Amino acid sequence: MTMATHPADWQTTDKIVVEEAALDNAAVIAEIDAWVLAHPESTPFHRPAWVQAVARGTGQTAMILVARSATGTITGLLPLTLVRSRLFGKALVSVGFSVDGGILADDPAVADALALACWAQAERHGCPTAELRGGVLPGTGWALREGAYLNFSRALASDDATQLAQIPRKHRAEVRKGLDKSLTFEVGDTPRLRAIHYRLYAESVHRLGTPVFPKRLFDEVLDRLGQDADICLVSQDGTPLSSILSLYHNGVCMPYWQGASGAARAMRSNEVAYFQLMSHARARGCHSFDFGRSKVGTGPAAWKKSWGWEGTPLSYAVRSAEGQEARDINPLSPQYQRKVELWKKLPLPIANLIGPYIARGLG
Repeated sequence: MTMATHPADWQTTDKIVVEEAALDNAAVIAEIDAWVLAHPESTPFHRPAWVQAVARGTGQTAMILVARSATGTITGLLPLTLVRSRLFGKALVSVGFSVDGGILADDPAVADALALACWAQAERHGCPTAELRGGVLPGTGWALREGAYLNFSRALASDDATQLAQIPRKHRAEVRKGLDKSLTFEVGDTPRLRAIHYRLYAESVHRLGTPVFPKRLFDEVLDRLGQDADICLVSQDGTPLSSILSLYHNGVCMPYWQGASGAARAMRSNEVAYFQLMSHARARGCHSFDFGRSKVGTGPAAWKKSWGWEGTPLSYAVRSAEGQEARDINPLSPQYQRKVELWKKLPLPIANLIGPYIARGLG
């Protein structure tokens, strides 16, 4: 649920006031969103729409900490999701179900004030762990996690032909094979496309051995982001093969949640989906394409590199209560390997039934 409280000061100095934004106030939300959209380092995960979509879609709690100057001007912010899970415990995350969304601030003093206020919130809500994903990293009191993830983003080419030519030769041949199959590509956010995408996404994560997110999360993101999110679908003779739910933010296209049928690989429909999405993004006025993050040394990271995208190391910050270890929800961790293999063996209908109740606690 969304926390609808009146602003409360958490860290105050002569120059900086950090408060919890009132998310039930439309004027406050509009002010925050305008500031985020105008900030060159912002991501879609900093927007109130994302924070509220996650809260509504998963049943978790949304917060946004806002730093203001003495005159009331916004100087920084930190979106937060309070995640509660019987399996994974409690954590305060910036921000839930995202790969970014950490502290957004131009002044290190503002960033430190927001980090301090974040930990005060974590203690207030009994969270043994707080996580900051990207953004301005705090100076003290937090442990940095580096070297585990790479992000893949680069500028789009000026046209389809140039884009195709920029793909390394071996993978370019795979893209051409897919394009030669005359597959159908469509974009929208209709109930039909939403249902198809969720089914394909659920199949994909089941093959990986991880529980599927609640369908309502996808619907809330599409509804609240509006024209800044959509679904593309690649089909053959009416049979869905690959789909991608993408986010758009300040000229960047971010394919975020992807699904595919078992036949997608042979048909090269994933290659077609991403290549045609690049064309669609260019037509929308986007200048960059962000493949998102992948864990170092994994197949997804290698696949993104095969497109010609180079990975940039990501840094996250974690703080834990004294005597507590930071939570670990990475499905690649050794402690989860047996559970992953068992999950793969579950019948898909059962996995889809119970998966959302588990996944809502991952954050």
